[in-house]
Amino acid sequence: MSKEISIKVKDREGKIRLLTLPIDMNLNLMEAIKLNNIQIDGRCGGIALCASCQCYILSNHILIEKSENETAMLSEALNVKPNSRLVCQLILSKDMDGLEIELAQEE
Repeated sequence: MSKEISIKVKDREGKIRLLTLPIDMNLNLMEAIKLNNIQIDGRCGGIALCASCQCYILSNHILIEKSENETAMLSEALNVKPNSRLVCQLILSKDMDGLEIELAQEE
């Protein structure tokens, strides 16, 4: 079984990057994006308190349900859409292979 997945990320400048990411390191998607030198704020450090890592899920993947904290933070954020998620709350897993996201513009 592969220990890597591929995810497409459309950054805030509109550039699409295909990332190959490890799933055996317990990283969240925000950490993986930062490790690939894609600009994303994440000023709260990944604890769902700022929504600066908001993204839009573009593919039809079924992801883990939003936590109460993530739901609460998105309810206060700008530019929220039905497919909005916080990448800091998405732990990389094999089920995310082929995921496509777009980073939301900074508020």
